[in-house]
Amino acid sequence: MEENIIKTEYSEVMQKSYIDYAMSVIVARALPDVRDGLKPVQRRVLYDMYELGIKYDKPYRKSARIVGDTMGKYHPHGDSSIYDSLVVMSQGFKKGLPLVDGHGNFGNIEGDGAAAMRYTEARLQKITQEAYLGDLDKDVVDFIPNFDQTEREPSVLPVKIPNLLVNGSEGIAVGMATSIPPHNLGEVIDATKAYMKDNSITTVELLRYVKGPDFPTGGIVINKDELLNIYETGSGKIKVRGKVEIEKGKNGKTNVVITEIPYPMIGANISKFLMDIAALSETKKTVDIVDISNQSSKDGIRIVVELRKDANVDNFVNMLYKKTRLEDTFGVNMLAIDNNRPETMGIKKIIQRNVEFQFEVTTRKYTNLLNKELERKEIQEGLIKACNVIDLIIEILRGSKDRTMAKACLVDGKVEGIKFKSKESKVMAQQLMFTENQANAILEMRLYKLIGLEIDALISDHENTMANIYRYEDILDRKDSMAQVIMNELDAIKKEYGVARKTVVENAAEAVYEENKIEEMEVMFLMDRFGYAKTIDMTTFERNKDAALTENKYIFKCKNTGKICIFTNTGQLHTVKVMDLPFGKFRDKGIPIDNIGNFDSTKDELRLITSQMELNLYRVIFVTRQSMLKVVDGGEFDVNKRTVVATKLQEGDEVINIELFIEQKNIVLQTAGGYFLRFPLEDIPQKKKGAVGVRGMKLTDKDEIEAVYYTQNAVEHDIMYKEKKIELNKLKLGKRDSKGIKVRV
Repeated sequence: MEENIIKTEYSEVMQKSYIDYAMSVIVARALPDVRDGLKPVQRRVLYDMYELGIKYDKPYRKSARIVGDTMGKYHPHGDSSIYDSLVVMSQGFKKGLPLVDGHGNFGNIEGDGAAAMRYTEARLQKITQEAYLGDLDKDVVDFIPNFDQTEREPSVLPVKIPNLLVNGSEGIAVGMATSIPPHNLGEVIDATKAYMKDNSITTVELLRYVKGPDFPTGGIVINKDELLNIYETGSGKIKVRGKVEIEKGKNGKTNVVITEIPYPMIGANISKFLMDIAALSETKKTVDIVDISNQSSKDGIRIVVELRKDANVDNFVNMLYKKTRLEDTFGVNMLAIDNNRPETMGIKKIIQRNVEFQFEVTTRKYTNLLNKELERKEIQEGLIKACNVIDLIIEILRGSKDRTMAKACLVDGKVEGIKFKSKESKVMAQQLMFTENQANAILEMRLYKLIGLEIDALISDHENTMANIYRYEDILDRKDSMAQVIMNELDAIKKEYGVARKTVVENAAEAVYEENKIEEMEVMFLMDRFGYAKTIDMTTFERNKDAALTENKYIFKCKNTGKICIFTNTGQLHTVKVMDLPFGKFRDKGIPIDNIGNFDSTKDELRLITSQMELNLYRVIFVTRQSMLKVVDGGEFDVNKRTVVATKLQEGDEVINIELFIEQKNIVLQTAGGYFLRFPLEDIPQKKKGAVGVRGMKLTDKDEIEAVYYTQNAVEHDIMYKEKKIELNKLKLGKRDSKGIKVRV
């Protein structure tokens, strides 16, 4: 067999493969279609349930059966993605209009996941069956082969409402993501009808019908004036607040009750919200909180914060808006697939594409219905005509040798071989001109159809058929008639399934609160060797001074209103507010410093921890493993950012030592290869924090700085190096950027 080897640039193959993969994820996995508002996996789950006959008025079926059938026939991408989609479509707290009726544990608003698919059951919702799948049997959409060409599936569902707006959508593709909020069904239908009546309608006019997003969790949208730009462009940020009610508590106390939460808080963020409230009390941001309880149930959200008697309730609520996720942001990016291309669309474009789709579906539906009525009309007219000459037809049937001979006579008037009772019958038979379909219907007609009542019913059916034909032709010929049909269907859906708006849309002032004035005082910072940090008052420290010095690695004085500065080996400075550290008893454990700092203690090594107050008084010495040195004024690190670059590092380098420049006179650099170099600290130039520094010592190949020591004149400083005592002050005073001396051991 001759080999066919194609030579090509590897980068071109990779680029093409990646683009093909990206487009597959974008079009076939992650983004919804603008016409039915569904992702492929959602569409396939609903169609599979439709095919299995799991209707709203039928018994529930195991979710595992639905997932397995969908995966085997239509969606070969793993059962978890299919089941996750099924679960989300059943969750009323995520979808404005749930499409699946779930039976069993399908998760809850607080973030608990659904039970395994073998335990839960599901069936279609009534609206899904009627408004999403109802016309599939009328050839209204194209069917395409499935992944292995053994089945056929709809390329889109004939959804009768703008589902992309009603239920919204979220998805992450390659290089792009969609995030569309849910909206009120009745409002979207009203906006759709308004567009159908006037195609030149503006977004401003559409927003008279669609007030804004309508989240299943309720809440309050507070930037109403910004919605116009968001719905014009298809992107922006919607600010949402939870709903707060004030109730009287016991003993004159006040209860702040959260009854609705922002939509982005769904799931684990509720527990995070409770922790954030508790943290406000622990860090003394507020002293008003007496108790916090989550009394939420299947009836709704109810989070109760009990405040002390003299609390400023309005100020506390504003603090919750500012310091917790009780006020949150929903990022809008109305990205969907339109004509096999991802496109960000405004609300008018989405409604326009949906209306065009409705006209396309309705045209195909009534064309199909018209053709069936025309076929029925042909048969009915043939049977009525046959009833009028039934004696002749019976004579033809009795005189024919077989069905073919009888049919030829009925269709073409051929009488050869047929025995007639009279010449008149033969002449009349030659004049018969039935169609093929009429002849077949006559030959298959049962004798009871000759009863008078049956003939009357046939004539009545024919009249109904003619009325239907006239109506269908009118719908197909006149756009106004078709538009009225679509609007009537929308009205029926709104009447049966429309619900009141849950989310309030308004313009609200930015939450402003006054922080409690904290009495400034000196405290002692303590951090043990395991990284647990806390602060205690000075009196407590003096009483436990010996134990504190023994048990802790870092101890220094600071102001409770100040900041702690943490330098790491990566050249980063991380700042932590002293108020964020627990303040209490000496035997309290404290919290890991990296929990409130912006670094990872498993990867980053601490090189210096000090207070901002002390840092401002001195200069800072930096030494790296590749022997780069510099001195920086401590005031440069008085910054508001939580993380900044303290020193620039060369590739593969790291900070090995950071010290405050206080009374030291000389620096001693020791390499892994046993070289020592002592020189005056004044030889190190002062640089900015973004500088690399200067070379402190010439290193041989593969050698590096291993240790750094500082000495003062006339003060002995001895170290042990490989079991040999070295007096650092007796080392020859050299110059910066020299090789140093080799210590023999």
